[in-house]
Amino acid sequence: MNILLTIVPIFVVMGIGWLARRKEVIPAGFLAPANRLVYQLAIPAMIFRAISGGSLKTDFHPEVVGITLAAILLLTGLGWTAGRLARVPRQQFATFLQSSFHGNLGYIGLAVGYYFLGDAGLAGAGIIAGFMMILQNVLAVILLQVYGNAPPERGRFRDITGRLAGNPVIVSALAGMLWSVSGLPMPLILGRSLDILSSMALPLALLLIGASLSFDLVRSRLAPVLFSSLLKLVMLPAIGILLYQFRDLPSRVYLPGLILLASPTATIAYVMAREMN
Repeated sequence: MNILLTIVPIFVVMGIGWLARRKEVIPAGFLAPANRLVYQLAIPAMIFRAISGGSLKTDFHPEVVGITLAAILLLTGLGWTAGRLARVPRQQFATFLQSSFHGNLGYIGLAVGYYFLGDAGLAGAGIIAGFMMILQNVLAVILLQVYGNAPPERGRFRDITGRLAGNPVIVSALAGMLWSVSGLPMPLILGRSLDILSSMALPLALLLIGASLSFDLVRSRLAPVLFSSLLKLVMLPAIGILLYQFRDLPSRVYLPGLILLASPTATIAYVMAREMN
């Protein structure tokens, strides 16, 4: 019941964003700059604030991080095998596989983690998300390079590595960890400024997701969409919870990781697929 009370309002806000876009309350030209604002400024501020204010001794659990990453790797292998057996066309294969493991951590995973687990849960989820984003992006790039139609370009991997190193969510998570380890107190003015930025991150992100939703291609690609969604929303968290329980971890410790594993496919998966043809 608590999960429903957390998730339903999130989808209500997304629905309001979808309706606002259809009624042109949110114009099309607003989406791209607002998305950059949320992704590059508001969400990094929220993640840094949450992690820097926590304690790595209590919020960072190496075993949870390791199991969470292992679940992604296992699901990727399972999805690759299933996709080959189902004879997913080569042009769709990398996109199908990426969509089965590349979760929307920044906009959905962290939102559910915060509204369900509070500040402590957000701190733990933010730490795990930093590691997950690195793995997800590296796997996605490799698959899109191997199975995509784009010819190899000199410097492409160097450019991708640079983008990963400059990913604002990864950078803010690492910066928050370093601040937490340093033990430095948060200056009052800086803390309140971060609080103001953080407070707009998740509501605006959810409105933008709703405003960006499109169902035009779902009917023509229904089978791979449903198959990929099954892997992402059911199989991946199922693998995760089996591994967590196999290690006899308490739920309060692994819930942030499980929430991130259960997040739907990242919107950036489309951007990456388009960039790499």
